[in-house]
Amino acid sequence: MNEIQILGLAAGSCTTIAFLPQVIKTWKSGSAKDLSLGMFSFFCFGVLLWLIYGIIIGDLPVILANLFTLALASSLLFFKLRYKEE
Repeated sequence: MNEIQILGLAAGSCTTIAFLPQVIKTWKSGSAKDLSLGMFSFFCFGVLLWLIYGIIIGDLPVILANLFTLALASSLLFFKLRYKEE
């Protein structure tokens, strides 16, 4: 593993970990009213495209970062759909 891959893994880790507090807060509170359905839908789709791109070019940092980010962002999207406030 070279320095560029380490940099990519570090950057991907930071941006992925940034989702954890929101996921935990939404899960614990049982409320997703302040989350935008449109934003998280488009975001998940964009991250999925980045994941596909990473797989095509075979770039491990891009694949791992987007795989975990997609899991976290998708969980927020799931919470938004599950905890529909009236």
